[in-house]
Amino acid sequence: MQMHPWDQRIARVLVKPLVNSPVTPNQVTVFTLVLALTGAGMLTIGQPFYTNLGVGLFVLARFFDHFDGELARQKNMTSRLGYYLDYLSGAGSYSTLFVCLGICFHNSELGFWSIGLGLLAATAAVISMFINLGFDCVNNSETTENPDAVGYPGFAGFELEDGIYLIAPITWLGWLMPFFVVAALGAAIYCLWSLVTLICLRKRQ
Repeated sequence: MQMHPWDQRIARVLVKPLVNSPVTPNQVTVFTLVLALTGAGMLTIGQPFYTNLGVGLFVLARFFDHFDGELARQKNMTSRLGYYLDYLSGAGSYSTLFVCLGICFHNSELGFWSIGLGLLAATAAVISMFINLGFDCVNNSETTENPDAVGYPGFAGFELEDGIYLIAPITWLGWLMPFFVVAALGAAIYCLWSLVTLICLRKRQ
């Protein structure tokens, strides 16, 4: 049996106080998206205080991303709308982060290459969303009344997307620009790898 990610298991416990509240999973998703967009937007100011605060808010938002699904399961409120909304929230958060990082570093030695990298990674994030939806379809999640996301590759309780948590300490250490370059190229590579993998899976059907 696949091991659930650590952050998801922590969220499963922390979300319990909301189970008997009027808060809905979709409201949590929207709150998470707003928090992520706010954090990403702060990066464009170009001041260390707002950069550190923005990165912290973005990481917090990505952790909260697990709350909506856990709340939906515990309140028996899973829905197709929530399924798609969660995907849109994730893609919107990451694409905005990359665009804002590109803007943040356009006055650095990267110059306007930073804008290109940001747009490349943002595009890859959006395309990856559709590819992951395709993976879900292949795995028959999409055919159910209340589908659930298959998730990212993982090992020992950590998923590939958990690497975003590293952006906080990396930023505080002053290494955000190298992280941006590596993450942007990594997002493009992951997108291509996922696309090839999905095509191969569909050919086997």
